[in-house]
Amino acid sequence: MAEIVISGLRKRFDQSANYAVDGLDLRVRDGEVMALLGPSGCGKTTTLQLLAGFLQPDAGEIRVGERVLSDATRVVPPERRNMSMIFQSYAVWPHKTVFENVAYGLEVRRVPRAEIATRVERTLASVHLEQLASRYPAELSGGQQQRVALARAVVVEPDILLLDEPLSNLDANLREAMRFEIRRLHDATGITMVYVTHDQAEAMVTADRIAIMNGGKVDQVGTPAEIYEEPRTAFAAAFIGRMNVFEGTLGGDGVVVCGELALRTASAPIPAAGMRSTVCIRPQHVVLIASDGSAVSGPNRAAGRIVRQTYLGDLRDYLIELAGGLVVRAVTEPGVRHDVGAGVVVELPAGHCRAVEE
Repeated sequence: MAEIVISGLRKRFDQSANYAVDGLDLRVRDGEVMALLGPSGCGKTTTLQLLAGFLQPDAGEIRVGERVLSDATRVVPPERRNMSMIFQSYAVWPHKTVFENVAYGLEVRRVPRAEIATRVERTLASVHLEQLASRYPAELSGGQQQRVALARAVVVEPDILLLDEPLSNLDANLREAMRFEIRRLHDATGITMVYVTHDQAEAMVTADRIAIMNGGKVDQVGTPAEIYEEPRTAFAAAFIGRMNVFEGTLGGDGVVVCGELALRTASAPIPAAGMRSTVCIRPQHVVLIASDGSAVSGPNRAAGRIVRQTYLGDLRDYLIELAGGLVVRAVTEPGVRHDVGAGVVVELPAGHCRAVEE
């Protein structure tokens, strides 16, 4: 059972500084891929290092199954955790062949030679490197070297695989291909994985669930679809995908007034101190209608002017300024054409407007 339970985890590196990880609670189910997603400095890599046993927490604990691996008084060392870790750098031995690199962990564990050969060959086949077993790392592409690192990590049959931005050194095309490779490898092995990344597409392709991290805490946990379609906070909404975020005042009729926009939402508005409320809508849900010059009335609609239009092949990206200076971003099909300077009516359907926590 490789379920991970993190409770009240805290860690800081300077007693005068803020906590890098600040009261973090997270449960990673047995056999799932959990992505830790967030901006630089949010605490995701520190969390991974605490999981690996490289750091000791100041408070809280890390449990795998019934076993406590870390708390403020003791840390089970990395070599006794049955975890493998893959870093940003490939960290493959340059003087060893692909076969020798993958076999190294088994040799350290004194696995019989015949079993080493069988397990290495099987693992190389799983990452499509069986034809390259005798090559050295210098003879491989970046993607092939990363697959060597993957093979070396899984050949020892760990309970948990930790990945720290493993694709950040690859070019865009290789990175996209390797996302699917990691997901395929997980589906074939069923290993519990914790995957650190700042790339939202990477998290959405590889993970069963995503933990959005902000300021050393978990902001929201959910499936990629839940995080994208039902964000609970303004931070989560803005971090995953493109998003319009409007701050306004909650009216008595449940409408949130944001400058020239009066917005009804799909869910009840969430008032903050002073009856402030925040509403989000994705640009692809914003509707643009050519203006005929008549007055615009009613909630979720306002008159505006196109201030930027960008053609991106499969879509057009618009920036619209409303009276009072409020700016709305809209993404449309490429055939929807409005020139810069043109007047439009902006419609933000209530069914796509979500009230979120600040």
